[in-house]
Amino acid sequence: MGEGESIRVLVADDHALYRRGLEMVLGAEEGIEIVGEASDGAEAIRRVEELLPDVVLMDIRMPRRSGIEACTAIKDVVPSTKIVILTISDEESDLYEAVRAGANGYLLKDVPGEEIAAGIRAVASGQSLISPSMASKLLTEFASMIKKSEERPQLPVPRLTERELEVLKLVARGMANRDIAKELFISENTVKNHVRNILEKLQLHSRMEAVVYAVREKILDLT
Repeated sequence: MGEGESIRVLVADDHALYRRGLEMVLGAEEGIEIVGEASDGAEAIRRVEELLPDVVLMDIRMPRRSGIEACTAIKDVVPSTKIVILTISDEESDLYEAVRAGANGYLLKDVPGEEIAAGIRAVASGQSLISPSMASKLLTEFASMIKKSEERPQLPVPRLTERELEVLKLVARGMANRDIAKELFISENTVKNHVRNILEKLQLHSRMEAVVYAVREKILDLT
């Protein structure tokens, strides 16, 4: 996306009134353009193929195909499109499935409109987005999975530096680069470089994938 271009957004939700409300709120935001809408998962996939939006705001509970199914399909056909799950569900299982399906963000519908707009800008710029309360649930879910899983021979995992582990822990808490920089008294640019190095070392594509991997491989201390 070029400098000065608007972020093109598709809204996928089966409630027409909620779509209208989102369009009104986001339509007033500078640099964000609503280019289309969909009322179910199947339509969302079609519309993404037609319109090639930068970001999709996607509900989970939709007819015909769920938001999770649509997310998986969209990532297959238009991998450049970022997807933010916007839902009333605070269930750990939904969050886990969304991460597995390739979602770039997960927000609850009770967040203010300006937070949704900020989330759109964050994922469009390459960040992952997850509300702190849901980040905590994600770690709890994976900690539980680790305890239940059978021990198996582990391949050596790439070594992260102490600073990279610090950054990864703050990413796991749902913090944006700007906030991580303030917490660690380093520049935002340095945070970006650390995140890039973490992803390269782990051979992953997103911040959320890195957190999931680190918890699963027990290289991130949850305490």
